[in-house]
Amino acid sequence: KESQLAIWICLGTLCRIGELLQTEWSHINFESQEWFIPKANVKGNYRTKKEHTIYLSMFVLEKFKELRNITGKSKFCFPAKNKDGHILLNAVSKQIGDRQFKFKNRKELKGRVNDNSLVIGTTEWTPHDMRRTGATIMQSLGVLPDIIDRCQNHILIGNKIRKHYQFYQYKEEMREAWKKLGSKISLILS
Repeated sequence: KESQLAIWICLGTLCRIGELLQTEWSHINFESQEWFIPKANVKGNYRTKKEHTIYLSMFVLEKFKELRNITGKSKFCFPAKNKDGHILLNAVSKQIGDRQFKFKNRKELKGRVNDNSLVIGTTEWTPHDMRRTGATIMQSLGVLPDIIDRCQNHILIGNKIRKHYQFYQYKEEMREAWKKLGSKISLILS
């Protein structure tokens, strides 16, 4: 169930699976509907990494509430079962891959699921594909590419002087983009 929720959260927030799996409950503010991702949890090299705030749609907020009912007694949203800390960053990807066995060029692995229950179409998919899918849905809803890039916490390429003069953060535009995405996913699922 935790892995299913992880995939829905990745789709609804455009986050990276590693950012999600390292999340602590203290990073989630249910009242303000915000998820703070510290710089240490963001992909990239130290100089280019930057913290990120995701504004949670009702869809994603509900997924985090479901998750809290399962793992809320832990410090981490996705706690490891056999040690302190969060689960391994490749755990969800492995679970998804194991359920798309027909795309693997290997023997069945002992102690793991080796079936095709998550096969959709003719190519394998990964948690990272949720970023692309969510971004594409945002784009189809009229969200501007610059806002989608900000929602994905991409490094914006452009005039280097701008960072010294233009400080507007596009918080409301990003909040609206995530809200539209969550509403669309909810509509598709209803």
